[in-house]
Amino acid sequence: MSSQWPVLERVVEYETGWYQGGFDLVEQPDGTTKRYYWASLPPAVVIVATIEDQLVFVEQYRPTIRQHHLELPAGIVEPDEDYCEAAKRELREETGYEAGSLEFIQEVQAATGILDHQRGYVFASELTEGEPLQDSNEFLTTRHIQVDDAVQLVRAPPTNDSSLMGILLAKADGHL
Repeated sequence: MSSQWPVLERVVEYETGWYQGGFDLVEQPDGTTKRYYWASLPPAVVIVATIEDQLVFVEQYRPTIRQHHLELPAGIVEPDEDYCEAAKRELREETGYEAGSLEFIQEVQAATGILDHQRGYVFASELTEGEPLQDSNEFLTTRHIQVDDAVQLVRAPPTNDSSLMGILLAKADGHL
């Protein structure tokens, strides 16, 4: 059985300023064809940042699900950045904190059933406080959560995959 399924046609049905969506017409191993829908997003970084015995979160409203969320800081990786550079910039922009130390944890493919999207996780420490430089469409409030309470917090509804995965990865690697 072939590891690659031939893509007979790729159709982009919509484009926004930061992602595309559409479908691939794919030939399956039994010779039949099927449309597989996808969204393609640029790489993003999620930052697990500690200050003393607390984790830095941002609270924001998510219009897609109509809920406020407490999340780890995160954002898009610019074309000229690696994950650590993006983490340093995003942490400063969203929270005002400047990271003195950054350590790459892991890159993952997010939601592979529908997304073409890489997400990198970075651990940030030795933080110094500053003023946030949020974009005009960012309405974020910085929150601090005790490290010991973080796993329970991100598992309680409403939760999101990037915060849960970031904390579990950082904990598994001995950062928390």
